Amino acid sequence: MPLDLPPMPQARFDLGLAGRRVLVTGGTRGTGAAVAAALAAQGARVLAVARSLPGMQPAGLHYLAADATTAAGCAAIATAAREQFGGIDILVNVLGGSSAPPGGFAALDDDIWQRELDLNLMAAVRLDRTILPGMLAQGAGVILHVTSIQHVLPLPQSTTAYAAAKAALSTYSKSLSKEVTPKGVRVLRVSPGWIETEAAVGLAERLAAEAGTDYEGGKQLIMQALGGIPLGRPARPQEVADLIAFLVSPLAAAITGTEITIDGGTVPTA
Repeated sequence: MPLDLPPMPQARFDLGLAGRRVLVTGGTRGTGAAVAAALAAQGARVLAVARSLPGMQPAGLHYLAADATTAAGCAAIATAAREQFGGIDILVNVLGGSSAPPGGFAALDDDIWQRELDLNLMAAVRLDRTILPGMLAQGAGVILHVTSIQHVLPLPQSTTAYAAAKAALSTYSKSLSKEVTPKGVRVLRVSPGWIETEAAVGLAERLAAEAGTDYEGGKQLIMQALGGIPLGRPARPQEVADLIAFLVSPLAAAITGTEITIDGGTVPTA
């Protein structure tokens, strides 16, 4: 069943984020909503961006309806951030996903490829291009891009274009970090595995119905397709949000240019 927006969590300890100006894309559902709420709970001033506004808007969060998959939408987001906050200290790009059909490479035409790239790569590239100059001017800032374990563990029947776009995002992020970290801006990546978001719940329910099982059975089908999750369950949005909140905070000031995986042990390592 669909998940509601997470309640505003209580800050567990001080991450030193009070007053920081934060922009979160994909910030009204799933992991993005959890990230926005977690940062706001730490006292940050958060502008959460998505194509549509949520029905329930927790206190302490600012929302903006904009399409970050277009150049015009990214320009509008940057303008709104400057008008509301005077600039951005932390950019968390959670936006991503896939609507590509199953069927492997042959099912992916140019339009589908372009849509996957605009959503999972170019939205981050364009927003960085509009937000980063302000960070460089102030000599400080943090950019965090949410990638995916799919870029090292793609599912060829369903995630080829998504995985390729996320791989490009990861490489772009590393290059950007090498360029701007010496100028005071940290660039990080978080690579989640399967997260139990609204979209994941819907997928598990659909697979369960097709297989004649219940929701838990649907979850098991997804985990089997991923080759198993040693933890025995998907990550929760709040768990990913907690990791991101730490990484963008001053407590992680020496961490940059790297990718942190949070997947319950899904990706095997040699």
